[in-house]
Amino acid sequence: MLFVHSSPRAVGPHVEWAVGRALGTPVNFEWTEQPVLPGTVRTEFSWIGEPGSGARIASALRGWEQLRFEVSEDPGMDSDGARWMHTPELGVYYAQTDTAGNVVIPEDRIRYAMEVAAFDAGELHRELRLALGQAWDDELEPFRHASDFAPVIWLHRVG
Repeated sequence: MLFVHSSPRAVGPHVEWAVGRALGTPVNFEWTEQPVLPGTVRTEFSWIGEPGSGARIASALRGWEQLRFEVSEDPGMDSDGARWMHTPELGVYYAQTDTAGNVVIPEDRIRYAMEVAAFDAGELHRELRLALGQAWDDELEPFRHASDFAPVIWLHRVG
């Protein structure tokens, strides 16, 4: 699933082109006004494709500093799920996800957080919030609420 939470209107066709190129098929999105940030638009897009297509979409959009977006790729039989979030202020966040969509924090990342924090509970809390992508969630949350009644476009690969 792709959520473009905010984009300047003039950038919309370029986003469609980039996503279409990443998926190997042209796409057209239905853009709606983003009430949280006047002058911008938003869209939602769902696709079915091979593992790694979410990474291609996130990579195609990551350099566009004016975009706020999220890409989620469901796990498959032989692949983990994934989630990418991008904001102009924070850049890109990536995490592996489980079958329920929860962020999976690798053991080494937890050990690093414990090492950095030593015995400081506040520092451990800060490190774990960073590992979970909490700053990205906090920044994107107001934009997500604008999607409550937005249309979704489904793209199915046949054959």
